[in-house]
Amino acid sequence: MDNSNPTATREDRKRLRLMSRITDVAQRAGVSTATVDRVLNRRPGVRAGTVQRVLKAAAEVGYDVKPGGPPQGALEAMRLAFLLPAGTNRYLGMLGRLIASSQERLASSNMRARVDFIESFKPDLLAQHLRRAAREVDGVAFMALEHPAVREAVNALAERGVPAVTLISDIANTRRVAYVGLDNRAAGRTAAYLMARFIGARSAKVAMIAGSLSYRAHEEREMGFLHLFEELYPAIQVVGLREGHDDGAKNYRQTKMLLAQHPDLAGVYNIGGGADGIARALCEAGREQEVVFIGHGLTPDTRGFLVDGVMDAVITQNPQDALLDCVTIFGNLRAGRDPLDGVERPRSEIVLRENLP
Repeated sequence: MDNSNPTATREDRKRLRLMSRITDVAQRAGVSTATVDRVLNRRPGVRAGTVQRVLKAAAEVGYDVKPGGPPQGALEAMRLAFLLPAGTNRYLGMLGRLIASSQERLASSNMRARVDFIESFKPDLLAQHLRRAAREVDGVAFMALEHPAVREAVNALAERGVPAVTLISDIANTRRVAYVGLDNRAAGRTAAYLMARFIGARSAKVAMIAGSLSYRAHEEREMGFLHLFEELYPAIQVVGLREGHDDGAKNYRQTKMLLAQHPDLAGVYNIGGGADGIARALCEAGREQEVVFIGHGLTPDTRGFLVDGVMDAVITQNPQDALLDCVTIFGNLRAGRDPLDGVERPRSEIVLRENLP
């Protein structure tokens, strides 16, 4: 029926306009008009990733989607992959176990998740896993490394309609949909402020040990740490930065060398993981009550070091909150909402021996 036909009824013309809009949505999303009809009318049998593409395309062409989006029961479960660095980082291990044990909670949001531990500090390997995940899941959350190969892989995910969320450490200039993690520059400044207050008003030397500056999170923490001393406490000298790759044994060796080179060392800031190695070196040297030791991530290890007085403060983010934020973001995307709708900015917690949760 010709839409310009003067004998066409108002309902006929409305139906033709609707079909034209559905065709526009289908072309933009790269699917059939039947698939668009199933999504927009909230019928089952459509993959979560396809639903996201259709809803996004509908919004772009100005199609008025029914409020609330597709009900959970009308969709296949959204498949998520969490890609985390393998190794001895206790906090990341704890986060991975939390995700693996949360399948019932995820199922209540019509999602299921797997955790892939990837050899740390290898950007090409991380990029390979991201590209593989694009063929197997509907969404990816991962701890990013700053590298061109990783950036290209994230953008390739976006091209396939698979949203990527960066977790703990972000990456610049990509099409990732959201970042879940602390303001790491502020975290570094917080560590420096605590360090200076513990040391007191005197000249002193402090050192930093990072996992790797390939992590934007670690680089930003270093910058914040250095800048606060330059601004407010110029009498405190930062004598160097070592990389320990979040490994306890490497951090032990790095700390031993720092203590040998600087017998008057007053503080150590552990930017990443591997706190056990630093604690062991301080205890062996008999300096655990003299050297201010501040780090990240509340784990059974760091909790014990706080209780024993080996560590002075731990800056941490609740791993359950991080997981829930990821679930909310992926749920928003599936429903065609802004990814950060209802997601609060993560807050860092400063944990001391006297306020241990």
